[in-house]
Amino acid sequence: MQRPFLQLFLFLMLVAIFATGAITPAHQGFTLLSIETDKTLGAQVAAQTDSTYRAKGQLLDRNSKNARAYQLLDAVVNRVLNSGQITYRSQFPWDVKIIKDDATQNAFATPGGHIYVYSGLIKYLDSEDQLAGVIGHEIAHADRRHSVKSLQKQLGVNLLMSLVLGQNPGQLAQIAAGLGQLKFSRDYEREADNYSVTYLKATNYYSCDGTAGFFIKAEKDGQGNPPEFLSTHPNPGSRVSSIQAKAKQLGCTGRSSSSANLSELKKLL
Repeated sequence: MQRPFLQLFLFLMLVAIFATGAITPAHQGFTLLSIETDKTLGAQVAAQTDSTYRAKGQLLDRNSKNARAYQLLDAVVNRVLNSGQITYRSQFPWDVKIIKDDATQNAFATPGGHIYVYSGLIKYLDSEDQLAGVIGHEIAHADRRHSVKSLQKQLGVNLLMSLVLGQNPGQLAQIAAGLGQLKFSRDYEREADNYSVTYLKATNYYSCDGTAGFFIKAEKDGQGNPPEFLSTHPNPGSRVSSIQAKAKQLGCTGRSSSSANLSELKKLL
């Protein structure tokens, strides 16, 4: 009985947010929707994603059995998040979860900072710098609000708002199922690459061209069984040179972090 009132309240709250100017600034790309949309939609999509992979027995929950694996992964994630370069560091939850699927070498982010990494990708990587680069790339997609901007373009504001208000669960399930295959524009991919370099430089720990290291490896293996990551993040050749140029510009290519923790993480998965 209270649901229509709740929907009206949420709608009016979002209207108020728009009225106060809490929309994405022009330099971040155009969107009519506030960051509250990212948070609400992201929580809904994450819940659907968790449910789907938990039902398949593939979601590694944060319990005592997986505590050490998450301790190792969180160490990488938190270095990037605490770089001082994340716009919505305090607004988004920034939870990272592992999907146990050794055959899939991929990672993706929902709106609002929920990030999923497949065990296949973790096992594929050669260094912690590469893992940090991929994590930084996905954090950038969420922090630069690429998913919401892309969904707004594909679905329109009205349909996207209906998802936020819980009025279209079928469409929400489709978005959750397809988010790992969501292809961003070339500009969004370039922006995520550049920000991953900026994030890793600010960690004062990782070689900031870690993402390039992953792309070099993936491109080399691309003739046989290319990582699924390449299907949603294409054109590694030109991107490698751009990432390396950005890293050279920032002067942060000489670092080399230990990969002992990555090796341990691989064994645990």
